[in-house]
Amino acid sequence: MAQKWRTHSSGQKTAPRPIDAEGLENLALGYVGRFATSRAKLIAYLRRKLREREWTGERPPDVEAIADRLVTLRYVDDEAFATMKSGAMQRRGLGRRRIEETLRQDGISEEFSDNAAPDAMERWEAAHRLARRKRIGPFANVVPDRPTREKQLATFLRAGHDLDLARRWVDSPPGDLPPSPDEQE
Repeated sequence: MAQKWRTHSSGQKTAPRPIDAEGLENLALGYVGRFATSRAKLIAYLRRKLREREWTGERPPDVEAIADRLVTLRYVDDEAFATMKSGAMQRRGLGRRRIEETLRQDGISEEFSDNAAPDAMERWEAAHRLARRKRIGPFANVVPDRPTREKQLATFLRAGHDLDLARRWVDSPPGDLPPSPDEQE
């Protein structure tokens, strides 16, 4: 077990305090009180704290039970977390693939991830924000040369947008917005 040493104001280093069941509960409550989180992220946090500090409880720690109890109390809500995280990522201009991958890494179930996924209009709006922020397509000053165009396409793809949507934005001449999904139908 790797121990992290604390430094006091006098400059002396001391080992971290051992943790017991009550301390683990307090860590969990403090974490969910400060951060919006998923059940899986809470479990990972508590396991990391157990690796960093010595366990003094009589029985092995039941991290899963603590997380389940906080889910039951609705302090941790994976569905609300997925919706919040998805919305924040869309507002930053990120696409569906990037959002789904992030939610998967956060331990969100596929059901909640699908419910939080952006629809066609939300994907178009996210691409619009990205194009405006990066000055691509209709927000550029000049039509890009081939290497610049490829870099701009790569920017859209890294952000999680599909290739067709990226091409529509990158190939739009400066000052001319591509048609939205509503206008195409």
